[in-house]
Amino acid sequence: MTQYASFVGFLRTILIILLIYYGVKFLTRLLAPYFLRYLSKKAEKRFGEHFGTYQNQQPPREKEGETVIDKMPNKSQSSNKEVGEYVDYEEID
Repeated sequence: MTQYASFVGFLRTILIILLIYYGVKFLTRLLAPYFLRYLSKKAEKRFGEHFGTYQNQQPPREKEGETVIDKMPNKSQSSNKEVGEYVDYEEID
């Protein structure tokens, strides 16, 4: 038994698809600001918690204008004179 699609059924399907598409589009525009506000508050809360724990773990700061050197650089750095020979070049047209 073969069934054929009717033109009215096709139009009805297209109409339902369009109504769903525009309905979702309308609801997205209506609810997007609230959703973004919720996400930004949640991110702000996470950042605040992380920053608060980091700030409490820092050692006490030195006086303003005071210079502190944590590590002295190694003195054993020497340049290698046997790097190679400098070769002058010309551009070829």
